[in-house]
Amino acid sequence: MPSTQSAASNLQDHAALWSIGEVRASKVVSAACDALVAGLDSPALRALAACTRAEADYYVPEFLPAALDELVLTFYPVGSQAGEEAAVRALARQMLSGELTPRELAFRIHQRLGHELALAERLAELDDEYDVLEYCNRTLAQVDAEVTAEARRLTQHPRVSAEPTEAPA
Repeated sequence: MPSTQSAASNLQDHAALWSIGEVRASKVVSAACDALVAGLDSPALRALAACTRAEADYYVPEFLPAALDELVLTFYPVGSQAGEEAAVRALARQMLSGELTPRELAFRIHQRLGHELALAERLAELDDEYDVLEYCNRTLAQVDAEVTAEARRLTQHPRVSAEPTEAPA
């Protein structure tokens, strides 16, 4: 059973990934269930965890802000820069834990955020480098190592948002 801290971090990461469209609402519901099993509890978390997969798309936007607030976690509004930055860090953690390859991390960041987010610009550039490896003097291992180093750098940053975390009215 995961610790309450790791379950809270997992829920926070899934919420951030959902806010940029990287994971479906049903994954947030699964993370809420895992949080309950790990010992976290609040009325909105229970409501969120009770959603079926069919209900998730409808109810996650309603229950997620309150559940995170009750657990003293950060809600990132859809489309917010802070949410995008939190999602980049969540994906970097996934890569470092072996859930993604370095190339997958760079591709997902580039696909979702392009070159628009300063925090993730280097990963977007590295995704471009993967596409031209056969034409330059770098190897796959070199680019993988640079993506891994960038992921480590990104996960060193605090998880604090500079934006307001209020749910939309």
